[in-house]
Amino acid sequence: MKKLLSIIMVGILMSSLAGCGRNEADGGRDAAANGNTISQESAGIGETDSESVPENRAAESDQQEPESGMTEQSTAGPESGAAVESEAEPGAKGGSALVVYFSWSGNTENVANAIVDQTGADVFEIVPEEAYVDDYNALLDIAGEEKENGTRPAIAGSIDDIAQYDIIYVGYPNWWSDMPMILYTFFDSYDLSGKTIAPFCTSGGSGLSDTVNSIKELEPDADVLEGLHIGSSSASDPENAVSDWLNRLGLAE
Repeated sequence: MKKLLSIIMVGILMSSLAGCGRNEADGGRDAAANGNTISQESAGIGETDSESVPENRAAESDQQEPESGMTEQSTAGPESGAAVESEAEPGAKGGSALVVYFSWSGNTENVANAIVDQTGADVFEIVPEEAYVDDYNALLDIAGEEKENGTRPAIAGSIDDIAQYDIIYVGYPNWWSDMPMILYTFFDSYDLSGKTIAPFCTSGGSGLSDTVNSIKELEPDADVLEGLHIGSSSASDPENAVSDWLNRLGLAE
């Protein structure tokens, strides 16, 4: 009987051990499977983030132009080595009109050149005595500080005889929903009473903002006409927009 009981107990014990072994093996496979799933999900999140970061940065870059106010930006980058013009240069046809403009990226310059081509006006580029930085983000900060402090950046060169002009086209980019402060330097420097002022502006999406009214306040005795806005994406080919604007104003040649 004792031997029989011993054999039975040994059989029960071996059966229990085998069952435990199977349970541990299944648990190991489950743990491995769960571990792989977590690992794959983590890898997926990482891939999504790595792909979306450039897109987000591109979107922020695009928004800077219309939203932050610094809106004259082109893929060509800022102008480098712009020539300082000490006096107005005669246009092809001469006449009693003058195009005055400030351009950082070249967009406003393109529009200014189109006006000169279509009107024969003389031209004067507003060039700061101290050149602005080439980096757009750094320029944002500088322009914001100038606006906040009411800075009047100095202009290199001057217009010898502005009295000879009856019509002044004034061009600028839209910075922080305003003219760059160097335009305020220009209006402080010259009395445009009795003259006709035709403003034109480039921006990524902010339009003219309230700049036309600002010019009216700065030059209350001048006749300030409807302004022209051209988006930065269209500034490389502004001829048709300029032609339509000049026709509306009755200034087309």
